[in-house]
Amino acid sequence: MLKSVSRAVQLAARLSSRSSAPSAPAIRPALHLSRTFTRSIWSLSNSGPASGSRPRLLTATRALPTVSCGCGSLHTEGDKAFAEFLTDEIKEEKKIQKNTNLPKMSGGWELELNGTEAKLVRSVSGEKVTITFNVNNSIPPQLEEEPEQTQKAQEEEPDIVSTPNFVVEVIKQGAKNSLVFDCHFPEDELFVPEQTGHGEGEEESDIFAIREVSFQPEGDADWKETSYTLNTDSLDWALYDHLMDFLADRGVDNAFADELIELSTALEHQEYIKFLEELSTFVKCK
Repeated sequence: MLKSVSRAVQLAARLSSRSSAPSAPAIRPALHLSRTFTRSIWSLSNSGPASGSRPRLLTATRALPTVSCGCGSLHTEGDKAFAEFLTDEIKEEKKIQKNTNLPKMSGGWELELNGTEAKLVRSVSGEKVTITFNVNNSIPPQLEEEPEQTQKAQEEEPDIVSTPNFVVEVIKQGAKNSLVFDCHFPEDELFVPEQTGHGEGEEESDIFAIREVSFQPEGDADWKETSYTLNTDSLDWALYDHLMDFLADRGVDNAFADELIELSTALEHQEYIKFLEELSTFVKCK
């Protein structure tokens, strides 16, 4: 009984204090946002006197610094700092650029370029072999190192190497379809097939691997999903070795793969510098 009377008295006191206080407009509390710029915009919108009107995003006296130019675009202090950074970055990248011209492939391969896509073509005894690869997303991700290795990594930074996936298309005269190999460079470790009757002694490790093999229409850029695709994950090693030997006989071996990595790395770095230059022009609006 005493507890009920006490609760009633407390409730009456709260109601009395609310009715005596001056009325204030209900203000929605600001969300806790992680970005400082977003929080600053919110403080600007709430900086004016309390009123029933909807707060404005920015007041008339506070605006982003702008500089007018012939292109009619927005220019801020951030754009200026961004442009200065890009200028320095381009200079540094050009300093470490190893090949101003793309290296040539040995073995009679002819190079065709279309932006970030490269195509190598070679004819072997009436057969046409085409290698296609794209340097986009060809830089392997850098793994996090142990704290002890961080200092060594800063002192000796490894060179950035482009290891793209590549497709090998072998075309035979009179054949209905071409034989297509989807190849890649394993990121975690070297791809070492089991020895299968190639003689005694250790066998040279393959630096690239075949992921899939399929018959596809000649010259078709799209891989037809209705064509049977042989996945090498659970393939008999003897058959896999014959497929690798088939490629090696047509000039696609470890020596070719080494030159492909060198070419792809040079092309990727060239495209990266070109992108930075175009980005700098866009930011500066010249």
